[in-house]
Amino acid sequence: MDSGPSRTLREITSQPAVWGEAVSSVAAFADALPRRGERVAVVGCGTSWFMAHAYAQLRESGGHGETDAFAASEFPYDRRYDRVLAISRSGTTTEVLELLHRVRDGAATGAITADPGTPVMEAADAVAVLDFADEESVVQTRFATAVLALLRAHLEAEGALPEGVRPMADAIRDAERALAEPLDDGVLGAGQFTFLGTGWTYGLALEAGLKMREAAGAWTEAYPAMEYRHGPISITAPGRAVWVFGPLPEGLAGDVLAVGGTLAADSGAGDLDLDPLADLVRAQRLAVVLAESRGYDPDRPRNLTRSVVLENADAR
Repeated sequence: MDSGPSRTLREITSQPAVWGEAVSSVAAFADALPRRGERVAVVGCGTSWFMAHAYAQLRESGGHGETDAFAASEFPYDRRYDRVLAISRSGTTTEVLELLHRVRDGAATGAITADPGTPVMEAADAVAVLDFADEESVVQTRFATAVLALLRAHLEAEGALPEGVRPMADAIRDAERALAEPLDDGVLGAGQFTFLGTGWTYGLALEAGLKMREAAGAWTEAYPAMEYRHGPISITAPGRAVWVFGPLPEGLAGDVLAVGGTLAADSGAGDLDLDPLADLVRAQRLAVVLAESRGYDPDRPRNLTRSVVLENADAR
């Protein structure tokens, strides 16, 4: 008996509404968010790290302040920041908690989480709780994109959204379209995927590749778009796809087609002309479809847990 859509797919489908709630929450969470002109480090693990990467590019290119992104385990403690912002859906990730405790005396700290009943609430000076975006799934989808929606909306409210980046109201409408439009046959039938992005959308490319690996065990790679010709093109061939988030570099479409690859339908503002964050929703959908076609359960990815808590680490 068909039990209906997977939990992961239901959470993916909820994103337009969840983004709207995140946008409306900007003022309420202002204490946890960077101030204009601050030198900021944004940290996370896995998906949260990739959202940190996207936000760091958006904030700095929008003139809001110097911004770096790090995997929490790779944070440079000898570098000085005015504020450290941590992203942690579970609020229990060992590397994030240790980092917040170590930097607290030297910098203001903020965190964005989905669970108010976790240690991150005490580890950071101020916390934005996106409990409306929390997930049952191990694989992150709506929490991650809601975090970026919140941070984009904050930049928008402060007049620091980079030129060419759409207002979140437009991104939400595009997400609705991304959920309604069918995925094209070229990507549905592909056996390998190369995701590309430029600036802030490179973080989205990294995240799309991770989603496909986590949910479907797919062969995926991700690169800055202009790096594609410097090696990654060698993997492209018939039955393999290239998916570009954001602007398509001049001549790249021809390069993909010349070696027999498939260019994803909306790559580089194609027929759908979606906001790149909305285009990530399409990649999430593809991950679920591919997982199910391979006999995998997207709600129960192999070898993964919802949070990484290291047994012998001192998270204080």
